[in-house]
Amino acid sequence: MKRWLLQRLRQTAAIAILALLSMSMSSAFANGLTPRDLAPGEFDWAPQLSPQGAMVVVVSLPEQRVHVYRNGTRIGVSTISSGKPGNETPTGVLPILQKKRMHHSNLYNNAPMPFMQRLTWDGIALHAGKIPGQPASHGCVRLPLAFSKLLYDETEHGMLVVIADEMSHGADVAWPGERVSVDPLTGLALSGLPSMPGTPSTSTATDTLAQVRTGY
Repeated sequence: MKRWLLQRLRQTAAIAILALLSMSMSSAFANGLTPRDLAPGEFDWAPQLSPQGAMVVVVSLPEQRVHVYRNGTRIGVSTISSGKPGNETPTGVLPILQKKRMHHSNLYNNAPMPFMQRLTWDGIALHAGKIPGQPASHGCVRLPLAFSKLLYDETEHGMLVVIADEMSHGADVAWPGERVSVDPLTGLALSGLPSMPGTPSTSTATDTLAQVRTGY
């Protein structure tokens, strides 16, 4: 009887330990993907962390990262390559105007632009491309091929993409964290008050639609 009781106690303890480990792993992702070092071309993608809700994409030019949020939770982060000096990617709040699984540039030698998501009619888009670890495009935001497909499948026409640096936005937008830093319906920076994700803010974000530059 004692041996049987000891065995049951050991089994119960093992189950409890496994439960605690599971809880700790779940809590690590409770607020979205946590930051980690990413080599050029690497990304993290976990849409199951927030399966439903409004989406918004925040491109951090100083980080050379793109952050994807749904219902206020970061579900994806990827390395990017933005516009090189002289062809800088414009900052601002830009809606997705057009989506094409395969597009070719009208400006740059018919260059392929897989999973293209147009942000301006002057040539700025999200699309798959080479990620050398530094700004290298003609103004577009290049994404790793696999990530660009995953993102393409989740986005919709009219969804906002916020492109930010320290000059156009506050630090919480230019260097976004696990929780969404902008309103997904307006692209305006959140005030930082303890409100629900998606609550409009009275703070301002520079809308530079007029500053669009042509480039691939």
